[in-house]
Amino acid sequence: MRSPLLRSHFVAPLLVWCAVTAWAMSGGDFWLADRLYAWQGGRWALQNADLTERLIHRFGRDASTAAWFGVLALWLVARLRPGLSEWRRPLAYLLLSTVLAIALVSALKSLTAVDCPWDLRRYGGADEFFGLFSQRPPGSGRGRCFPAGHASAGYAWVALYFFLSCVQPRWRWFGLSVGLVLGLLFGVSQQLRGAHFLSHDLWTLAIAWSAALGSYLAMAPLRRAAPAAVALPLSPSAGR
Repeated sequence: MRSPLLRSHFVAPLLVWCAVTAWAMSGGDFWLADRLYAWQGGRWALQNADLTERLIHRFGRDASTAAWFGVLALWLVARLRPGLSEWRRPLAYLLLSTVLAIALVSALKSLTAVDCPWDLRRYGGADEFFGLFSQRPPGSGRGRCFPAGHASAGYAWVALYFFLSCVQPRWRWFGLSVGLVLGLLFGVSQQLRGAHFLSHDLWTLAIAWSAALGSYLAMAPLRRAAPAAVALPLSPSAGR
């Protein structure tokens, strides 16, 4: 069953992602950022606003961290109670996938040298723009804005799709929606602040989804042994 799973959950999303990302990185980033910048009066008026900086950026990040520790607490309880043993592996998957997505994004941020929009002369900053694969001249400094770190705290939760596919399949699309809505909320907020371009968020989404899918394949079968759980066709164990 892994070939159909890869076609529907990797190849198809990859084709859509490539099309949108190609548009963003070939001019769409600036097209959108120009309009957001102009809409705010030729400055990043929302950079330090309470809604975008304090509520969505700070509180959102802390809430995502608290949710991860909540899952950790549930996993520890499942480890201690034999009656909850069927939840151990799915919860371990959710812990691993979310932290892996965030760690991968953070690691890439330290390796790339891409500036935030607010750093660029085009948007009132001091730096020239250098693309992802451009050679930066000596002494130009190194940006740390690619991929989008804050959005990863939201998009990491797309792993809920696979988690719920294993424990409550009818809720799997709700789980996917949670991760996408959180990532979109965090990402758009940061774009409004001038912290990221659209492509930064698209790469973060791709990393988070790849981490979720890869972890699912590595840890399958994850399905609960409880009778209430229903196997999905996408489950590697369903066709055996």
